[in-house]
Amino acid sequence: MTHWEATVPLLLFVGGAAALAGILLLLARLVYRGRPNPVKQMPYESGVDPFHDTRRPFDVRFYLVAVAFLVFDVEVLFLYPWAAASGGLGRSSIVAARNDAAAAAPTVADTSSALGSPSEYSSNGSPLDAAVAQGWTSSRNEIFGGVAVFFALLVLGLAYDWRKGVFQWR
Repeated sequence: MTHWEATVPLLLFVGGAAALAGILLLLARLVYRGRPNPVKQMPYESGVDPFHDTRRPFDVRFYLVAVAFLVFDVEVLFLYPWAAASGGLGRSSIVAARNDAAAAAPTVADTSSALGSPSEYSSNGSPLDAAVAQGWTSSRNEIFGGVAVFFALLVLGLAYDWRKGVFQWR
């Protein structure tokens, strides 16, 4: 498959999405009959009528909570792939997953996996063992060390935020 043959479906999808967006915007402009009045023009937030200027400074605590969410919720998601890979996912689970994929879509079974065929796993091996066997990493300890450093940084961030009082809403 040439580069152009692989790009044509993507260009068709982007063009179709742009055309649909344009059509919907045009349709909304044609159908909309605006009847503004003072009640519709009034700012509204969480069911409470505004009693001060909407352009006042925003409390920094909201930003601190957002940053804490990013650090401790989104970053923890990076631990899930490591846990799944090192959790002793045996050969039987991998074969069952491939059989399910083959039953769902026969073309998926024809493609090769990034970790190789199930025959490369031992009866109690895991994807991390396969990565070591194929030379992607020197040992499981290297992967564990990287995750341990990552986890230590998360704990350090938690201790810092706790010390600064990010979790105390005053």
